[in-house]
Amino acid sequence: MHMAHDYLLDRYEIIAEKHVYNFPFLIGEGAWLDSEKLKPTDKIREVLKHASISIGYCGLAECLVALVGKHHGESEEAQELGLKIIQHIRDYTDGLIEKEHLNWSCFATPAESTAGTFIRADKKKYGVIPGVTEHSYYSNSFHCPVYYPISAWKKIKIEAPYHSISNAGHISYIEIDGDPLKNVKAFEKVVRAMHDADMGYYSINHPVDRDPICGYTGLIENECPHCHRKEVETKKLTIKKL
Repeated sequence: MHMAHDYLLDRYEIIAEKHVYNFPFLIGEGAWLDSEKLKPTDKIREVLKHASISIGYCGLAECLVALVGKHHGESEEAQELGLKIIQHIRDYTDGLIEKEHLNWSCFATPAESTAGTFIRADKKKYGVIPGVTEHSYYSNSFHCPVYYPISAWKKIKIEAPYHSISNAGHISYIEIDGDPLKNVKAFEKVVRAMHDADMGYYSINHPVDRDPICGYTGLIENECPHCHRKEVETKKLTIKKL
């Protein structure tokens, strides 16, 4: 966290020395709070202070496996530790607000690139560790691992408390099978459960089908709505050599 703080503060100081003319739209057009008060040649420090500076985290699930042998979806002990870890980050950023009078915050980072980059670096250094570096990515932020079988209700219960701690941003996903229009009441129950658990930002994902023959993309049951090819039908595909 100290390393992240020092890096972010250095970056902030560099950008703060820039002028309004360096940011012709965001600040020059008055899109940023108080930027309409500045002239093109003014430095932007006084309006840049309204920005947020966030310290993010990734791979909580794998961190917990490394520490206690199970992730927070498997163990109450791991869940309690996970909440303590993220609260520690939040307490640190809250302390920076009081000390430096800038908008420091704790970010549940949905960074797919980071999740892959970090695990490749750790795998190179530490090798393959079961439950930690054995996959091609770390689990995003506080998410239960996508490969772990868990009900929607339990996933919501586990991930919801992290939302309020991660004040720079947070999201939870629920994966459902099939067409949600076939069971709208169940879909609504999931939405209400996420709302009632005080999740700030959430999403429900469902599969999208693709017909490999005509290329139609959408929800396909037994017959493609575009070319009307049925799933049981087969067509021989030929590949011509160039």
